[in-house]
Amino acid sequence: MAYPGYPPSDGYPAFPGYPPTGQESVYPPAGQYTYPSVPGGYPPAGGGTYPAAPPNAGYPGAAAYPAPGGYPAPGGYSGIPQAGGMPPYPGGPGFGVPPAGPGFGGYPQPPAQSYAGGGPAQIPVGYPGGQAPSPMPSLPAAVVQGTQGTIQAASNFDAGRDAEILRKAMKGFGTDEQAIINVVANRSNDQRQKIKAAFKTMYGKDLIKDLKSELSGNVEELILALFMPSTYYDAWSLRHAMKGVGTQERVLTEILCTRTNQEIREIVNCYKSEFGRDIEHDIRADTSGHYERLLISMCQGNRDENQTVDYQKAQEDAQRLYQAGEGKLGTDESCFNMVLASRSFPQLKATVEAYSRIANRDLLSSIDREFSGNVERGLKTIVQCALNRPAFFAERLYYAMKGAGTDDSTLIRIIVTRSEIDLVQIKQMFTQMYQKTLATMIASDTSGDYRRLLLAIVGQ
Repeated sequence: MAYPGYPPSDGYPAFPGYPPTGQESVYPPAGQYTYPSVPGGYPPAGGGTYPAAPPNAGYPGAAAYPAPGGYPAPGGYSGIPQAGGMPPYPGGPGFGVPPAGPGFGGYPQPPAQSYAGGGPAQIPVGYPGGQAPSPMPSLPAAVVQGTQGTIQAASNFDAGRDAEILRKAMKGFGTDEQAIINVVANRSNDQRQKIKAAFKTMYGKDLIKDLKSELSGNVEELILALFMPSTYYDAWSLRHAMKGVGTQERVLTEILCTRTNQEIREIVNCYKSEFGRDIEHDIRADTSGHYERLLISMCQGNRDENQTVDYQKAQEDAQRLYQAGEGKLGTDESCFNMVLASRSFPQLKATVEAYSRIANRDLLSSIDREFSGNVERGLKTIVQCALNRPAFFAERLYYAMKGAGTDDSTLIRIIVTRSEIDLVQIKQMFTQMYQKTLATMIASDTSGDYRRLLLAIVGQ
C-alpha cells in the first residue's frame, strides 16, 4: 500500500546517522551493566509463586515506583551513574549469580503483569520437580501490560483548522515554531495524516515540503518523523540504516526485534511498496552469519502470539537452551534462534525463570557468555522485551544521551515510535533505573525548539 503525500525515498533528508559517526560506542559494551531486582518480579530460584497483581492489573502510577535511593545500596551505591558504564544497579550482585531475594535478579519487572484474567499465576512450589501445571488462559498482552502513550488523539479535532494554523505559522517572514509545536505534539499520528491531506486540499501545497523549507536540523528531523505514518517511519528507518556505506545494526535490532507480528508484516510490505526493495534481500546483503539469520527470522512476523503460558514447554525450552550453551562445549546458535524467535513473549518470560533454576544464572548472562557482537545484542533485546519492554527502551534513551554528544536519531526515533504506545511506562522505568526523569535528561542534552518539542511530547 502506498502512503499518499510522501515523496520517493530520496525526498527526505538523510538522518544524521544511527547513531552519529564516531558515537557507536556510546551504547554500553556487553556485560557492563546489570538491572535492579524489582518487587513483583520473578520468584527466586527454586520455585515459589508470582506475587499478586495490584487491583488494576496495569502499570502503577509514578508514585508507585520506589523513590531514588529507595533500593538497598550494595557496595556504596550512591545512585550516580559511574563513568564509562551503566550505574551498578541495586537489588543483587548482577548477572551470573542466582537470585537470593524476593525478586528476580535480572531485568526490572513490570510489577503488574498477571495471568488468568488478572489473578496471580500460581506455580507449584515443587515445580519443576513435581507435576507441571496445565496451560492457563490469560488476558491479551495489551490488557495485561496496561501500557499508555503520552500522546492521545485530540478531542474536537478539526484538520482544516490545524492546517490553517500551520499555514499561518509558515507564511511570510520567519516561522512561528511554537505554533507548529502546539499542533504536532498534541495530535495523534492518524490526525497528523488528516492535517497533511487537508493542507494540500486547502492550499494546493505539500505540507512536508513547506515544513522542510522552513525548518532545519534536529527539529526538522523530529517534525518530519512525526508526520510520517508509523509503519512508513519504521520502514524508512530500516532503509536508511542499510543504505549507503556501512550498516546501522542497532536500528535493525531495535525495530525488528521489538515489534509485533502485525507491525513487522506491515513494515515488510511498506518497505517493498515504498522503496521497491525486498527487505530480506537487503538484510542478507548488509549482515551475515547468525545475526543475519536472526533478523530474517524476525522479518517473518510469525512469532507465536498465544498468550497462554505452557510451563512444561518453558521447562523443556530452558533445558534445551542450557544444553545448547552453558551445558556443552561451544554453542548451538540455531537453538537459541529457534526458541527466542518463535515463542510468545509471555512464554519466554516463563522460560527465563525456568532457565535461572536450571543454569543457576539468568539467561541474559548466558547470552553474554555464549555470544558476542550484533547477534548477542539481538538475542538480548528479545529477552529484555519479554521481561520488560519499557525498560529496554528506557535504557536505549539513556545511552542515546549519556556522555559527550547526543545520538539524536535514536532519541527521536524512540520518542516518536513509542509516543502513542508505552512512553508513559518508559518514563516510569527511566526514573526508576536512573534516578532522574527522562524530561530532565532531555532538557539538559538538547536546546531550542528541538527541546521544546521533545518535552511537549514526553510531558513533565
